[in-house]
Amino acid sequence: MRLASEDSPLLDSIVKANPQLSRVATNPKYEFQIIYTQINRDAQNRPSFVPHTYHLNPRQYFNPASLVKLPVVLLSLEKLNDLHNPTVTRRTIMATGTAWRCQTPVPFAAPADSDRTATIGNYIKRMLLVSDNIAYNRLYEFLGQRPLNQRLQELGYPNARITRRFAPCDTAANRHTNPISFHTPTGDTLYRQPAQYNPTPYQSPLGRVLKGRAHQAGRRLIPEPYDFTTANHLPLPDITALLQSILFPESVSAPQRPHLTATDYAFLRRYLHATPHESGFHQYAPARYFDAYKKYLYYGRNPDLPQQSTLRIYNIVGMSHGYLSDVAYFADSLHQSEFLLSAVLYVNQDGIINDGAYEYDTIGLPFLAQLGRQIQQYEAQRPRQYHPNLTEFFAPEPIR
Repeated sequence: MRLASEDSPLLDSIVKANPQLSRVATNPKYEFQIIYTQINRDAQNRPSFVPHTYHLNPRQYFNPASLVKLPVVLLSLEKLNDLHNPTVTRRTIMATGTAWRCQTPVPFAAPADSDRTATIGNYIKRMLLVSDNIAYNRLYEFLGQRPLNQRLQELGYPNARITRRFAPCDTAANRHTNPISFHTPTGDTLYRQPAQYNPTPYQSPLGRVLKGRAHQAGRRLIPEPYDFTTANHLPLPDITALLQSILFPESVSAPQRPHLTATDYAFLRRYLHATPHESGFHQYAPARYFDAYKKYLYYGRNPDLPQQSTLRIYNIVGMSHGYLSDVAYFADSLHQSEFLLSAVLYVNQDGIINDGAYEYDTIGLPFLAQLGRQIQQYEAQRPRQYHPNLTEFFAPEPIR
């Protein structure tokens, strides 16, 4: 994805026309970055993409948090395909062992409840529907740290680094990943993967990354910046391109496409847009996992806002260490419009990392909601030579 290095005049005018947006977007302390991609269709409904950026800075680190779940999901499905073992699929029972410190097991269990069975497919559903961290850990371990990062580089993302579980494991422990096995419902072993180890530690391509004026470790306040040098790193253009590659595979060059089937793409699309309780995945109670639980742009994660039936948002989000991000594709059947929107900002007024005192609810989420609405309103009125046929994004989908 080629992106302009200077701010888009269009985005500059959209942001500055709204005082609520301008107040945050123009203040450097919020470290705001955005990619807004217009999508234009030709007479055959083939899309072309025109990116606009604002404050995009590849040298400015942000913590991607749960954004890293999207590449892990993609590469887990690809790995299943590359096993060339028809008995091992995303529905096959998976067991996780232990072989080093900071590893936790998931023993083999027969599928008494299909939603709760340990499978690649169920882990992916949990990650995409409610951003489940334990499910992410299981697939990080299935991939292994070194193969995961090598494959990202092969796909054209040399600056991406996915090096950590979402667990209190140190850098060395995260280089070790668990033994994995797949089984029939009666317990017979179909495939066994030994524990893996990455002998070469990864660090940020930005060099040493220090953030904040202090950080909290347990109950201790340490008056030094937090060190993100060995943390996960996923640039905004990379995660935007990964989402585009799922929704519009033909728009990405063949070497940048993972080995996925049409069924894989349909599966991913369903759970990227579905709300937890409309998904048919029965373990998520609406009271806790409301419609907008994982929809920051446009809805602002507001539990009182129902999803609009004419608007589908396919997205992945991140929320950690004061960083708030959402990478989304909007399909609007009412106005016959569509676009990609990726944004990240930093809301940590006290400058202390890990103290849990971040302005997500007061600044970050309202800002992202307003940003999504502002771009959606602009797109609803933007002239187009050809309106998109959005049938594929609104067609009824079976529960998978």
